[in-house]
Amino acid sequence: MKKIIGTSNRLLEINLSTQSIKVTKINPKEREMYLGGKGLGMKLLYDRMKPGIDPLGEDNILAVMMGVFIGTGAPCTGRWDAVTKSPLTNIMVSSSCGGPFGLAFKTAGYDGLLISGKSDKPVYIKIDDKGATIEDASEIWGKDTDETQEFFQLGKKDGAMVIGEAGENLVKYANVKSGHRFLGRGGIGAVMGSKNIKAVVAFGGHYKIIPKNEDAFKKLKKKANKFINNNHTTSELYRNYGTASHVNACNKSGILPVNNFQDGQSEKALQISGEMYKVKHDNKFSSCSNCTILCGHKGTFDNGKTLQIPEYETVGLLGSNLGNYDTTKLAEWNNLCGSLGLDTISTGTTLSYVMEATEKGLMKTGLKFESPEGVEEMINAIAQRKDIGDDIANGTRWLSEKYGGREFAMHVKGLELSAYDPRGAWGQGLSYAVANRGGCHLSAPVFSLEGIMHFLNPYTTKYKPKFVDYFENMFAAINSLHTCEFTSYAYMLEPFIAKTTPKKMMGFLMQNAAELALGLMDVTVYSDLYQSITGVELSQNGMFLAGRRVHVLERYMNTLEGISRKDDTLPRRLLKEGRLSDTNNRLVPLEKMLGKYYKMKGYDDNGIPTEKTLEELKIEVK
Repeated sequence: MKKIIGTSNRLLEINLSTQSIKVTKINPKEREMYLGGKGLGMKLLYDRMKPGIDPLGEDNILAVMMGVFIGTGAPCTGRWDAVTKSPLTNIMVSSSCGGPFGLAFKTAGYDGLLISGKSDKPVYIKIDDKGATIEDASEIWGKDTDETQEFFQLGKKDGAMVIGEAGENLVKYANVKSGHRFLGRGGIGAVMGSKNIKAVVAFGGHYKIIPKNEDAFKKLKKKANKFINNNHTTSELYRNYGTASHVNACNKSGILPVNNFQDGQSEKALQISGEMYKVKHDNKFSSCSNCTILCGHKGTFDNGKTLQIPEYETVGLLGSNLGNYDTTKLAEWNNLCGSLGLDTISTGTTLSYVMEATEKGLMKTGLKFESPEGVEEMINAIAQRKDIGDDIANGTRWLSEKYGGREFAMHVKGLELSAYDPRGAWGQGLSYAVANRGGCHLSAPVFSLEGIMHFLNPYTTKYKPKFVDYFENMFAAINSLHTCEFTSYAYMLEPFIAKTTPKKMMGFLMQNAAELALGLMDVTVYSDLYQSITGVELSQNGMFLAGRRVHVLERYMNTLEGISRKDDTLPRRLLKEGRLSDTNNRLVPLEKMLGKYYKMKGYDDNGIPTEKTLEELKIEVK
């Protein structure tokens, strides 16, 4: 087996319009500035794409990027990233996936893939250590994601990224499947469909990835695994109950979405919790490749089928947000969405809008809260763009502009909200409003400190801009290195100072001296791993600087598409209507936080990165 020391820096570029294929080199300086993964993908597209292009047109480019961690054996590093312009939001989108394609592509000898143009017929791309070929896909066009993967008869070292019916039909929130994991958000599946790509298949195992400093890497790997195995969230909650372990905590905190975010609590929530799934369905591990946390599970259901246990976002949005508390129905709808290639977050949030619009007489669909009738049929209709499903396939924002009900259309910048009600977590409200890709909980997951671990008072604006800024920079870096964001629970809270500081004291510091509290956080395991693998010096501060550069570049790219302060807002329901169970009628005081946040980020009053900020971060102005 051949070896790659550190990174190959080989970039595979494919233009489907011209059928050209070439291998180029990633600029080492750009690698250093943007780390890899999401960051490097953003930079490559920034240099190649003009603002204003059609996301479903030939000029859009799909970047599929590997970070430096994947293939090394570091814990939870089977993840890879895709970056493109979203057909759902018309701004930039990135998505992380833990499926087998990433490791297969990396061990075929490449660090990144750029796909441009459009094929005049359905194709799939075949990749191995000798290069790439463009193959006819007419035989598999129309197959679901599972049938498509089975068609390729993949070995243990191989992987594919495939679309289903939704991607073929350009559903604006179609996703991409790899193994049983997904590039979930923003319609990346529709981008593949618009280019007539059914699949990208990598046959790996040709290269072994060797860190430049193997001794240092082995010590860091052991340290990282120890942190993960000692942390309550990563070793107990997620390992035993998956991310659906959030259900009970979120319900207690009043941030579990119920009936299209009309409420944040339900007496029935326990019925769909991770704990209940374990009791009823005998959970077994079914996680991403090279995972130590093991949050993914599968279970046995009443019909004898083995299905994936839905993750928290799916439970919240196809469950409580639709008034559905049936574990089997949830798993079946989750499986159906996966087979068709639909993002469960956008599907659930869009269906909840449709149910309320139907209730209010704005639409005629027959769907209603707390009834499963017609839901499965509607999911199929969305993927097929059949009848009213053709409209629903365009997403919540589009629907509210056609049918009305903008005040209860739960999206930010066109991306449907994930499963945390920010009226019970004000920092998360700011995070949603300013997130680069729209209604995203992973840009800066402040909800974890407010509603899960209770370090922060959820009903104050104090220091919330600081925490949003901090997490944005850190998570942009994590998604560029690239590793699982869930490692942050362990890597932040298990080092000595954080571990030995009593929880009440840590909470007091976070709430009253945020700079000091965050300054105590030692996440050098991330930067040290990067340094041991690449041989390139990287401090913790340098990692945060790179993360800030990635985030600000993405924001700047969005402002070139017209994004500004007017778009950094929340659905009217969250700003003007209290939750039904909240007698205090609390709302998200967004405006109190927005100006402070802009100042911290180096944006002007309209939310545009200033020339000074761009210059400091060495981002070339267009």
